[in-house]
Amino acid sequence: MLKPTKMKRDDIEGIVSDAIEDAVSFIESEISDDRLKAQRYFDGKVDLGHEEGRSRVVATKCRDTVRALKPSLMRVFMKSDKPVEFVPIGPEDVKAAEQATTFAQYVFNKSNGYAVVADAIHDACVKKTGIVKVYYEDKTEADIEDFSGLSEDQFAIAAAEYDIIEVGQDEMGLYFGKASTEQSKGDVCIESVAPEDFFVNREAKDIDTAYICGHRNTDMRVGDVVAMGYSFDEVIEHAGDDQDTMQDEADFERTGFSTEGDDESAGDPSMKKVMVTEAYMKMDVEGTGIAKLYSFLCLGNDYSLLDYELADDKPFAVFEVDPEPHTFFGRSLVELIIQDQDAATSMLRGLLDNVALTNNPGLIVLDGQVNMEDVLNNEIGAIRRVKSMGAIEPFAIPFIAGTVIPAMQYFDETIENKTGVTRASMGLAPDTLQNTTAAGVNATVEAASGQSELIARNLAEGGMKRLFKLIMLLSKKHASAETMMRLDGQFVPVDPRTWNADMDMVVNVGLGTGGEVEREMVLRETLQWQMQIWQNYGPTNGLVTLTHIRNTMADIQKLGGVQNSDRYLAPMSPELEQMLLQQAAQAAQAQGQQDPTAALAQAEVTKAQIEAQTRMQIEQGKLEQKGRNDMATAQIKAQTANMQDDFKRDEMDMKMAFEAADLLGKYGIQLDQNQIRRLQAMPRQ
Repeated sequence: MLKPTKMKRDDIEGIVSDAIEDAVSFIESEISDDRLKAQRYFDGKVDLGHEEGRSRVVATKCRDTVRALKPSLMRVFMKSDKPVEFVPIGPEDVKAAEQATTFAQYVFNKSNGYAVVADAIHDACVKKTGIVKVYYEDKTEADIEDFSGLSEDQFAIAAAEYDIIEVGQDEMGLYFGKASTEQSKGDVCIESVAPEDFFVNREAKDIDTAYICGHRNTDMRVGDVVAMGYSFDEVIEHAGDDQDTMQDEADFERTGFSTEGDDESAGDPSMKKVMVTEAYMKMDVEGTGIAKLYSFLCLGNDYSLLDYELADDKPFAVFEVDPEPHTFFGRSLVELIIQDQDAATSMLRGLLDNVALTNNPGLIVLDGQVNMEDVLNNEIGAIRRVKSMGAIEPFAIPFIAGTVIPAMQYFDETIENKTGVTRASMGLAPDTLQNTTAAGVNATVEAASGQSELIARNLAEGGMKRLFKLIMLLSKKHASAETMMRLDGQFVPVDPRTWNADMDMVVNVGLGTGGEVEREMVLRETLQWQMQIWQNYGPTNGLVTLTHIRNTMADIQKLGGVQNSDRYLAPMSPELEQMLLQQAAQAAQAQGQQDPTAALAQAEVTKAQIEAQTRMQIEQGKLEQKGRNDMATAQIKAQTANMQDDFKRDEMDMKMAFEAADLLGKYGIQLDQNQIRRLQAMPRQ
């Protein structure tokens, strides 16, 4: 049963060199040919043959498409001041996430990130992948300063602290000269790597799971490697004619020109070129049974191991426009339209040849009836002598542009559908906008830009996220102390060592213009909410602070193109806001006034009391009005009852009068009606 053991240097070198050779062989045998062909087509060349004397023009569809797409892609990534934003995992990471986002953007801009991303996008569009390398470089800077007028004791102190280059004494015996000081300084560096110099194993699916990946640098000199701390004798033996031959091949692959014959290093061995290969792979060097990621530095064509050390991560970010599932290399934009360039070139050449033949037709001559010298004379207005009319006739060529141009337009539409680079995505034609609503225009533009948006998202999720993740990890690892950084308009101390390396990332891809308009509308609506909360509940509302309001206003300005918001808005932070409240409270107490916070609370209480009193008055008024209404109703009912009573009394009087007259007529009986009325009017018990 095999047990893990500590590996010897020769064993390590054998494993690494075999893995590199296999990966390089895979790139050169299966990937390089596609890259070379794509580069030729981008340069305006095709594999189509041509006849002597016929058109050799090329329809540069590949180059035109890439050049049309690159501006929109660069605008997508570079228009935002924070193309990638770190997202906190917990509440304790909120401040660190904001600092990491700003710091990573600062490192990106300082390292000329625009040019690096532009190169990576170009390589991805032409050569399948764009490779960006992120690494930390220790630098030693030497400063030379002049000194003069130093006494002997002062000169002794200076000599102990500085490297004296030149020294002398004046008439007074004082020392003067030059001293050199060295200062070690490290920086996070970002650079674009030529895709031809990058290698990965055949079975790799992505950069994280690759068995081996690395970078072959064919431009390094012997002196550069020696300056890294390695022996000259160990390095010089790997610089030779074989390396020059490989360099010539690499130069030819990149540029199409050979540099063979250049002898710029003649007489200076430190300037001879040596191939330096930097490979990253996991290996159980210590024999613990667990493979760890190592960085291996190799020299020459045989990949002789120079040095190795543990690595935290693979320092490469890979950009792709059309990734292929389950494989490392996808397709480039040029590969998608190579055949279309052949077809467009063939039709364009035929069209131009037809135009030339139509404008300069051949002649049909009757043998023996014309002077051939006159026929061969192509001068304008030349006289041609004939012995009979009709001896010379033009050989008519039909003009086919009317049928060829629609076919060419069809292929143009095919290219647009494949790449998303359309007239609608670059700007609608004026006639297209006629009788079209704003919603219709936006729908047309969004539908046309679907492919370009997908390309931008592939570049963002694959390359940009990893690029900024590597920047953050290196900044965290190599930070030695707190540094001052401008954040939200003011300088604050930042310690990258406290950042959480597991923070998530969000790529702020600004696709199109609709997203910016919608974001500005949301921010303006948010600002209205913030102002309402602030005005109604004051600075102690617990939901909105001056810092939040200031950030919202600054973001609105940035969307409008104003990057320097500090020119219009003073810096603000929670600490500064708290200090301002404390100063206001102290000033109020010094003047014998109430604390502004307490006054605001009292005002809120008074406001509540007034509102409650107002509500009580309204309710009381409603009750009083109800009472008055009830009283009026009772009076009306009483009046109605009296009227009904009077009516009944009148009815009784009439009835009594009729009955008295009837009794008097029939029986002669006389009734006392007044006595009866007095009895009716008496109150009831």
